[in-house]
Amino acid sequence: MSSSIRISDETKRKLELVKQDDETYDELLARLATTEKDVAERGGFADDGVVEDMAHAREEMNESLERHSSRQE
Repeated sequence: MSSSIRISDETKRKLELVKQDDETYDELLARLATTEKDVAERGGFADDGVVEDMAHAREEMNESLERHSSRQE
């Protein structure tokens, strides 16, 4: 099953910045939507700091996107 979602041109540009070359948009959105619960359910593959590491990485990515976006305006 497939769905369509509408996004602004600005949001698409931001997504293009973090999308990997071999990644579909579905895979990108699934990766960005990964939650702490998803990580916990996979259980046992990572150390106790993985949730904090993911949160820090997400913050860094958001800051990078904001800086890049403000340069293009």
